[in-house]
Amino acid sequence: MLVATLLERLAEDPRAAALLLDVDGTLAPIVAAPELAVVPESTRAELQRLAARYALVACVSGRPSEDAARLVGVDGIRYVGEHGLELHPEADEWSRRLDEFAATVDWPTEPGKRLTRAFHYRGAEDEEAAVAFLRGVAERALDAGLRPRWGRKVLEIRPPLAADKGTAVRGLLDSSGLNRALYAGDDDTDLDAFRSMDGLEVAVRVAVVSEEAPTDLGLAADLLVGGTGELLELLRQL
Repeated sequence: MLVATLLERLAEDPRAAALLLDVDGTLAPIVAAPELAVVPESTRAELQRLAARYALVACVSGRPSEDAARLVGVDGIRYVGEHGLELHPEADEWSRRLDEFAATVDWPTEPGKRLTRAFHYRGAEDEEAAVAFLRGVAERALDAGLRPRWGRKVLEIRPPLAADKGTAVRGLLDSSGLNRALYAGDDDTDLDAFRSMDGLEVAVRVAVVSEEAPTDLGLAADLLVGGTGELLELLRQL
């Protein structure tokens, strides 16, 4: 089915549909450090309009949900953080074990996260040396029973739990009784969300592409947009 037709089917009955959105690189342009990210006011205004129109608008972020809510700053949106890991019943135990592992790594981590440890190397003086060091961290994480995952200029260490952006998306849709959805994202972790939409009555997978975006994301998408500005234009059609 043509993407334009899929978008029309979402927009024709918004009270039966969900809009599910990654945050960094999707709503907020990628910047040198996570704490510098900003969601433009024009995007916030559009999200406010959509939150009043659609049955569900949610941000599914690698950030903690409180941080995602602060960054996006729009009421009426559901925020799910740390790639959906926040929803898992074993979250507290694995948070402790991640703290113990991170304490053995001589590298700063993104503050505020309980269930992932993100080791960013964007802006490193010697990126090749940084990646080599973090490969060693990834190997040690595997030996400790943890799950390393590479993203855009970042190594994330996660617990071995059956929770990701895909389980978060399915949980949001199932709990809301919705079978139509759009998901937009820009990184490897968003592939889980794309896969979780298989079998929906209407599913629109949007890849926000850039030089750093993974090739697999574009191949799995129904629609490609060239950055956060183009995504905003797409949202205005809904």
